[in-house]
Amino acid sequence: MDLRFSVEMKAMAATIQQRRSPLGLFPDKPTPRLYDRIIEVLRVRRYSLRTEAAYLHSIRRYIDFHQHQHPRNLAESDLNRFLTHLAVKEHVAASTQNQALSAILFLYEHVLEQPLDRIEGVVRARRPKRLPVVLTVDEVSRVMVHLTSDKWLIAMLLYGGGLRLLEALRMRVKDLDFERSEITIREGKGDKDRVTTMPRAVVHSLQEHLQRVKLVHEQDVADGYGRAELPHALARKYPNANQEWCWQFVFPQERRWRNSRTREQGRHHIDESLFSRSLKAAVKQAGLTKRVTSHTFRHSFATHLLADGYDIRTVQELLGHKDVRTTMIYTHVLNRGGRGVRSPADGLTRGHGE
Repeated sequence: MDLRFSVEMKAMAATIQQRRSPLGLFPDKPTPRLYDRIIEVLRVRRYSLRTEAAYLHSIRRYIDFHQHQHPRNLAESDLNRFLTHLAVKEHVAASTQNQALSAILFLYEHVLEQPLDRIEGVVRARRPKRLPVVLTVDEVSRVMVHLTSDKWLIAMLLYGGGLRLLEALRMRVKDLDFERSEITIREGKGDKDRVTTMPRAVVHSLQEHLQRVKLVHEQDVADGYGRAELPHALARKYPNANQEWCWQFVFPQERRWRNSRTREQGRHHIDESLFSRSLKAAVKQAGLTKRVTSHTFRHSFATHLLADGYDIRTVQELLGHKDVRTTMIYTHVLNRGGRGVRSPADGLTRGHGE
């Protein structure tokens, strides 16, 4: 009887341990487990939560591919086989293969402190060369007509300032400078800050929106809530800063959010899906056949600035591109009919097609 009880308890403990590890790796190893160490290093180095999830997924696939061998027992040739498998057998996109490579190099260099030598002979996934979808000014206007309230404001900021969707949603009140007509983007892609323009067409509506948000925040504070999540260690350094107006999100949720660590309640920013659904409906109502996403506004912003004669370096800075070659793709989608070339068909007299 005691033996059976002992076996059942061990099985239960193993199940609990497995649930605590999203990787499902090495539950019998003493702490820190591999998963815990990966999380620790990622957060010490201030990687985003999205990168954290992507890296964990890639590392899990790598270990599963090698029948759950510990990465310390694997070498460069094993990584080569895994990356080639992704391209040849699973037909992943080039970006997925590159992300897997980055995750595993991170694992060896920063977590296991066992850097790999040169990775050679890998079959690379093909990176298709596709031009971004760009709307004309008229098409942007037709979509905007079918967006209302905060969804319209978000879309105007994406198009008017070249923001990515999450950059707009994560904006705090302090990031808006109405005097200088500027928006400061904090911790953008690559953990970089930048400053972009605030469209004048949105200033009045945005100020009215903030007044309504401030009234809700003041009521939340009066009720004992109103604490927004602060980045990194600021909450420990400034314990009451998360209740200040300047740290609140510009586009907060309708319902309060509870911090799982501190149990404090405040309002997080709205979810991406809410805007994406509204945009999809607006595009359909506008009668557009192009595949329009939130990022299409950013593409259109860059293309329209270049078409208006702005310097490509200026556009590069506003977009936050590290390399000007990334920005140069928009020179190929300017609304000038193939780089300004006049089609010879335009010189024909009207004939059979009349």
